[in-house]
Amino acid sequence: MAPNGRLAAGPRCIAIVGPFQSGKTTLLEAILERTGAVSRAGRVANGDSVGDASAEARAHAMSIEPNVATIDFLGESMTFVDCPGSTEFLHEMRNVTPVCDAAVVVCEADERKIPALEIILRELEEADIPRFLFINKIDTANQRIRETLSLLQQASRTPLLLRQIPLWKDGIAVGFIDLALERAFVYREHAPSEIVDLPEGELPREKEARFAMLERLADHDDALMEELISEIEPPRDQIFDDLSKELKERHVVPALIGSAERGNGVTRLLKALRHEAPSLAETRARLGIPEEGAPLAQSMKTLHMGQGGKLSVGRVMRGTFHEGDTVVGSRGAEARIGSILTLMGSTTNRKTEAGPGDTVGFGRLEGIATGDSFAAGKVRPEAVVSPAPPEPVYLLALKVRDRKDDVRLSSALAKITEEDPSLVVETRPEMGEIRLHGQGEMHLRVAVEKLASRFQVGVDTAKPKVAYCETIKSPASARGRHRKQTGGHGQFGDVMIEIKPLPRGEGFAFLDKITGGVVPRQYIPSVETGVRDALKSGPLGFPVVDLAVTLTDGSYHTVDSSDAAFQAAARLALADALPKAKPVLLEPVLSVEITIPSEALAKATALVTGRRGQILGYDERPGWNGWQVLSATIPESEIGDLIVELRSATAGVGTFSTRFDHMAELSGRPAEMVLQKAH
Repeated sequence: MAPNGRLAAGPRCIAIVGPFQSGKTTLLEAILERTGAVSRAGRVANGDSVGDASAEARAHAMSIEPNVATIDFLGESMTFVDCPGSTEFLHEMRNVTPVCDAAVVVCEADERKIPALEIILRELEEADIPRFLFINKIDTANQRIRETLSLLQQASRTPLLLRQIPLWKDGIAVGFIDLALERAFVYREHAPSEIVDLPEGELPREKEARFAMLERLADHDDALMEELISEIEPPRDQIFDDLSKELKERHVVPALIGSAERGNGVTRLLKALRHEAPSLAETRARLGIPEEGAPLAQSMKTLHMGQGGKLSVGRVMRGTFHEGDTVVGSRGAEARIGSILTLMGSTTNRKTEAGPGDTVGFGRLEGIATGDSFAAGKVRPEAVVSPAPPEPVYLLALKVRDRKDDVRLSSALAKITEEDPSLVVETRPEMGEIRLHGQGEMHLRVAVEKLASRFQVGVDTAKPKVAYCETIKSPASARGRHRKQTGGHGQFGDVMIEIKPLPRGEGFAFLDKITGGVVPRQYIPSVETGVRDALKSGPLGFPVVDLAVTLTDGSYHTVDSSDAAFQAAARLALADALPKAKPVLLEPVLSVEITIPSEALAKATALVTGRRGQILGYDERPGWNGWQVLSATIPESEIGDLIVELRSATAGVGTFSTRFDHMAELSGRPAEMVLQKAH
């Protein structure tokens, strides 16, 4: 039992999420300073924060992966997981938030960031995560809190519940009034706020805001509604019980205010989390995890720590794990826990066990991937959650700088894709390429930097090749005769073929109309083999598709004919026929669905048409007010940096999905440029 009579909730795990540059890492630093975990809050700009400690995060002054820190607050353990806010790294929070007890959404009164905030809140809503709003940078706010709340409400389908209102002095927020406590507080720099008497003239404003809060709570509490109607002042304990209950039932999103940079509002946020966030038992119930059973944990993130080996950051959902325990993952992999580590950013401390609710690093869990569940013993557990990685929107071709690193590249790519499942490696041997797919230019830049810094594999990147093809526009015929006399048996093969175009997408057809045995039956498959081989590169230098080849005549020699001779004859015949059949270049065209805020529709349309795309139509995004889905077809060669320009035009929130649609004839200047580059 906790000192105040509440049932102890056990170690909490709280995700810190929010749009890019909203102040998430700064808030974590303020929490660490306030709870004594660090003596002085670090700054992202100075490169001395506990989070963002990797070389890549420091270099770009941004979060690129979740950062974990565990603190003690009033005798209770809390682990905070600071998740990246950039759209390119937003997928990282999908493996974190489901097993957290709650999320703190850091935001600000910036209309440009509302679409990004909406995406984050929608992710939390769909994952059913209880969430608080921390309205940051209140010290620089230039509008009333009600206007701010109205602006932010556009991003949330769940009602926002204002818990605090600012105290203003000369147009600057110098403190706040807590509407549940009915107390006024004055901010102190990097220190807990000081309780003060409610300033003269603020009582009507406080009463109005408090009544609005209670009215919202009464929507789901009939007893409170009766008290309000009867003008009976509800007991404070009842209000706090309602605040906790309605958060846990996702009826409201409590909104608190502060300034992470100055450490303002941090203590009240911590107290709200301590008193109102769900316990591990409630989180287990939300996820459908039985209370009884073998020790169970969920992997949030995989890190390869150089000499330290693999580290799986996970939360214990049930039972206790010990160093040396054998575990089995939800995909069937067995592993042995090499070590258990508490985390404070990149700093770790060894411990012998991890109990229910703990968020720790598990050393050397080979075969256990990011997003996997794992249990002690030999029985394979069901997956607690299985978030799917987002569809890639950007890709690069990779080439090692030193040929001897070819094997090491494969190993390094396997490790970075294990760390980040949204990275996809594709091998295209027919084009001589290894491709890395991801969520954007910065996402892949960081991946390439990791290859160099963590795995000592230097690579050069290039725009991937496009799989151009060619076809024919008219019929043609040709004879191919292969004759070669050597000291022994000679070589002889003779074929006559006709070629004609097929409808787009039909591929290749081989027919034979041989009569009278002029080409023996045993050599006809060799003719087809030779034809298929010749189709790998046509007169324009690309694979030939969508044509039919008919073997019509030929001759043979009883001694000198062979499979190889007829294959050679077929290649000669096709090489002669194709240039006469009006060859044309084909390019792959993709079907594209672009998702953007409605106000960016005109910009997105211009991007499509400027890339030789064709607009097919647009419609409202289902369930998203103020969003559009634009359907189009765009040549694959024009997709390359589409995501870069699309995000630039949509404050970072536009995205798209693609699939192959058809091959289309390419002519004019674009075709000339492709052929010049190919030759």
